[in-house]
Amino acid sequence: MKYSFHPAAENELYQAVNYYNRCQDNLGLEFAKEVYSSIQSILAFPQTWTPLSKNTRRGLVNRFPCGIIYNLSEKEIFLIALIQLNKKPGYWKSRL
Repeated sequence: MKYSFHPAAENELYQAVNYYNRCQDNLGLEFAKEVYSSIQSILAFPQTWTPLSKNTRRGLVNRFPCGIIYNLSEKEIFLIALIQLNKKPGYWKSRL
């Protein structure tokens, strides 16, 4: 199964990597690796993660307070948002 990013979700990823790099050298790279690992888990087991609606689910990123909101279809997983878990919880809903 393939996946793609909503442009705003891709931007959130870049912003988070930059943020973590400012906090500590190479922490942004570690964050990106954890996000990629979480995406691989989502691809392998797309139905396993927490449902938010009929076709929308949330996966979690290890070691970081971050979630991946995605829409599941038969052919693709569409990554809607990369959310910081302690921020506004529903800000991404307009992207659906």
